[in-house]
Amino acid sequence: MIVSIIGLGYIGLPTAAVLASKKVKVVGVDVNQHAVDTINQGKIHIVEPELDNLVYEAVQNNYLKAVTKPEKSDVFMVAVPTPFKDNYEPDLSYIKSAAKSIATVLERGNLVILESTSPVGATEKMMEWMGEARPDLSFPKFGDDKFIADIAVAHCPERVLPGQVVRELVENDRIIGGVTTQCAERARELYKIFVEANCLITDCRTAELSKLVENSFRDVNIAFANELSLICDKLGINVWELIKLANRHPRVNILQPGPGVGGHCIAVDPWFIVDSAPDEAKLIRMARLVNDNKPNFVLNKIDCAVSLIGRSKMELKIACLGLAFKPDIDDLRESPALSIMRKISLMGFSEVLLAEPNIFTLPKEFKDKEQLVSLVLADEAIRAADIVVLLVDHTPFKSIDLGLLSGKQIIDTRGIWS
Repeated sequence: MIVSIIGLGYIGLPTAAVLASKKVKVVGVDVNQHAVDTINQGKIHIVEPELDNLVYEAVQNNYLKAVTKPEKSDVFMVAVPTPFKDNYEPDLSYIKSAAKSIATVLERGNLVILESTSPVGATEKMMEWMGEARPDLSFPKFGDDKFIADIAVAHCPERVLPGQVVRELVENDRIIGGVTTQCAERARELYKIFVEANCLITDCRTAELSKLVENSFRDVNIAFANELSLICDKLGINVWELIKLANRHPRVNILQPGPGVGGHCIAVDPWFIVDSAPDEAKLIRMARLVNDNKPNFVLNKIDCAVSLIGRSKMELKIACLGLAFKPDIDDLRESPALSIMRKISLMGFSEVLLAEPNIFTLPKEFKDKEQLVSLVLADEAIRAADIVVLLVDHTPFKSIDLGLLSGKQIIDTRGIWS
């Protein structure tokens, strides 16, 4: 068996490496030449625990190679981005591009699996794009188990946590949605090669919505915590203490507030539901608005800190701790910390000191501001700053000498110093 994985990012590369570790021949496909070259050297271009060793061994043992164009394979797994457009409409252009590229090498008997988190109907749309490019092949019809098609198509969304992807790819249950039952069964055979947990079969539409629902559930719960932080700020109450006390109730488990919600999933997926059912998804939409507005609350707190100091911003230095969308990773996708940092860089401070232990160069957004923004160690940033803003609760930040914070204005959006 040869399995091609289209997209070698935070999901595609770990999936490729785990499959290759089971002695399956894997061809990784990505348009990023740097990523392809790095992987073929047995190295990785992202930060993910355990992944570096898996990739090195897979490449050394000739079970994994990376290329820029699809090759003939038995199975194609699509793991490309699915962002949204400015009006929160799903952007399926990456899936379309992947479908068109796969179509050039498709053969009868192939299995195509969409892993990208997608709005309901995306799997069938991908199948339609492949069909347009390959009218000589037949594709399954949704729910028609009697029709035997040349190509099997399924949807199997990933359900992993960044920082624990390698382990969770193996240990987490998988939802496998086929265009038909036969398609789902074929996909399940593949996943059982490396998944030790349950592989649950359904149709592709239900599988698509299940992933969106899972992340929308989390988004709504985070929005409740973030809204509590706004209420507590207005009433002069420590939100961290409040939540700790409320959670002593045996049936209450309030999450922790933060500066917003980031990542490609939770910050994006709920909008796919809103787009599909705008009149019905009222709570989901409101939760998104609450979480999207939280960075503005943090920026207002910075203005308050400046007022308390009583000097102009041009005389002040500010330290921003953390840029990733969650602790101990380098993933900046949809990060509220990055959004806040962009706006801070335009506020007129004399210097902006950024501490992010998981990246080694300034993001491209700040390349033209290198005289203003600098990437430094956390201790150095805190010592030099008048205002310290904690945006991400990276593990190294939890062990910082609290004496360094003395005499400074502190904005702790994660509650580790509060």
